[in-house]
Amino acid sequence: MNAYTSDGFSTPTRGPVGLASGSIPARPIAVVIGSGFGGLAAAIRLSVKGYQVKVLEKLDAPGGRAYVHHQDGFTFDAGPTIITAPFLLEELWALCGKRFADDVTLVPMDPFYRIRFADGSSFDYSGDDAQMEAEVARFSPADVAGYRKFVKDADLCRDLGFEGLGSKAFDKPSDLLKAIPFFVKMKAWRSIHSLVAKYMKNEKLRVVMSFHPLLIGGNPFSVTSAYALINSLERTWGVHSAMGGTGAIVRGLVGLLQTRGVQLRLNAPVTRIRIENGRACGVELDSGEFIAADIVVSNADTAWTYKHLVAREHRRHWTDARIERGKYSMGLFVWYFGTSRQYAEVPHHMMVLGPRYKALLTDIFKRHKLAQDFSLYLHRPTATDPSMAPAGCDTFYALSPVPNLDSGTDWAGYAETYRAAIAEVLENSVLPGLRGSIVTSKVSTPQDFHDRLWSYKGAGFGLEPVMTQSAWFRPHNRSEDVPGLYMVGAGTHPGAGVPGVLMSAKALDSVIAHVHA
Repeated sequence: MNAYTSDGFSTPTRGPVGLASGSIPARPIAVVIGSGFGGLAAAIRLSVKGYQVKVLEKLDAPGGRAYVHHQDGFTFDAGPTIITAPFLLEELWALCGKRFADDVTLVPMDPFYRIRFADGSSFDYSGDDAQMEAEVARFSPADVAGYRKFVKDADLCRDLGFEGLGSKAFDKPSDLLKAIPFFVKMKAWRSIHSLVAKYMKNEKLRVVMSFHPLLIGGNPFSVTSAYALINSLERTWGVHSAMGGTGAIVRGLVGLLQTRGVQLRLNAPVTRIRIENGRACGVELDSGEFIAADIVVSNADTAWTYKHLVAREHRRHWTDARIERGKYSMGLFVWYFGTSRQYAEVPHHMMVLGPRYKALLTDIFKRHKLAQDFSLYLHRPTATDPSMAPAGCDTFYALSPVPNLDSGTDWAGYAETYRAAIAEVLENSVLPGLRGSIVTSKVSTPQDFHDRLWSYKGAGFGLEPVMTQSAWFRPHNRSEDVPGLYMVGAGTHPGAGVPGVLMSAKALDSVIAHVHA
């Protein structure tokens, strides 16, 4: 069987739900909308539970936000590039009786990232306690003691927030009541920046220790301090990159589905979740084709799912007004480019910060204003894996957090101007001679997120992970509105980031039972 197909499914003729045309009970059918990390992980887990699983993907290849672009001999991971908590991937392979390491090679990063400030100074962020304390001392010896206290708080947040709550669905009010003591112990009403500022006075160190929520769509001045757990996740399990890029992990997950007889159908956009007798009973494609299901799992953007795939009369909770009132994450402008030369001094992961921090974030998240300055995440995978580019060349992407589509920016008209500004800043800072060495180029804007990925408001990560939009207050893994409908991915609990979306699939275990021994 092919790993995935662009044509129809090979499925048995069905009578009533749960029965084939004969007398032998058929396995219940689960349709999964979208083949991002969350959808692929959910499909694996559902197949192990005994479901006959069908995965539907809008694009021409799997991956969702982890799609892979191939251009002029260069390989570009479109989205996630950082792997933490690899045991979540290892679990999926183990469920299928296989070993993750047999299919994917992860390489530990050292440093995890280099954070470069506008004045040219830089901080190498790693998982080595002694090196981290030495880096902190290099900026502010007086803040070393505070850094140690911050690490203890981060570890508490990991224990309570990640290991204690991350993989359990918030399904009933009692789930919220059980979690309240965890939130109190984490003092989760504080912002991550206020937690860091409590312990460290140096402004640069405050940036270094608080920027992590931007990796999952949150403003460090707004999101809950519980996300200090990201710092602890990285120190505990490391930061890794996959040989062959993140796309190698997507290919590995698709391979697991193949071994389990699960088909992945491409070029199959779902435009409606059909609801009959008050329950999800299947999906309709843009072609008009109907695919029946016993349960539907959406790995599509959660706000988009409710607003565009579920008819209004079936949404008492996720009304249009509630969806519109939500606070959404920033948009992403991503410039993918290849160079005819190599920049050996640039690490795999680098933050190239602009002159402003809080004011820039205010422009992005609160004012929805596209500023003239920017900060960048610069990804150079060829630092680890030269196969991502032709010989002697480098593959890059530069990601700039920008406002979502509430800014009203005409990205079709402005994208090239913005890209050129990024090129100028990079050439004048860390990539000398850049503009003369570019041999391939591609951009993605918040408008592309909206049009291509069907991301509401073009937001890169769904709802922003502020306290009032986290855990119980985030769209539930089991739909509050439609029986038989479930959510995985960045927009549901526990949130964005590769560990978060993998855990959203794991959370389904607490609300979807096995269907056979």
